[in-house]
Amino acid sequence: MGNRMVRRTVVFLIGILALGRGHAAFSEENPVVVIKTNLGEIKAELFAKEAPITTKNFLEYAKSGFYDGTIFHRVIDGFMIQGGGFDKNMRQKQTKDPIKNEAGNNLSNKKYTLAMARTSVPDSATSQFFINVADNDFLDRKHAQDGVGYAVFGRVIEGQEVVDKIAKVKTGIRAGMRDVPLETVVIEKVEVIENGQE
Repeated sequence: MGNRMVRRTVVFLIGILALGRGHAAFSEENPVVVIKTNLGEIKAELFAKEAPITTKNFLEYAKSGFYDGTIFHRVIDGFMIQGGGFDKNMRQKQTKDPIKNEAGNNLSNKKYTLAMARTSVPDSATSQFFINVADNDFLDRKHAQDGVGYAVFGRVIEGQEVVDKIAKVKTGIRAGMRDVPLETVVIEKVEVIENGQE
């Protein structure tokens, strides 16, 4: 069996395992990004097929440099870490127009998945995202109290220990907001390292 055949078989088996965990199947065509923070790097695969609007939106923000110097401004251990909207001085950045909520894509808010943050308005997500640090199925459309849910669009494939480290930082109140890390957790850059769509 040639190396190419072995590689395809391994990718196929990984896809089967991922589906079994309630995630989208791994695909070489899916974009991969590295979220570089002052506490380490997080590599994530984005689900381009299942969440095309959200993936495109995230990649546009990343490529434009929008995320550079933003922070994880809301951290709740046992729940999630949220970032991508505020600078180090807790000033909210100007964003593009909101996008359509893709929470109906049957992807679940399992531990280490990426999802879009939003207000109580279903189609209000812009740049802010969160990484689940627990299985938060209650955020899925089929379980959500508002009947809408939060759109999963990726999953962490490397750097889970960095996610866990961020989740454990001490938090407090800053600029009138709760659950803000007392020691700033900076997103230095979000780098697109692979993108089968280009």
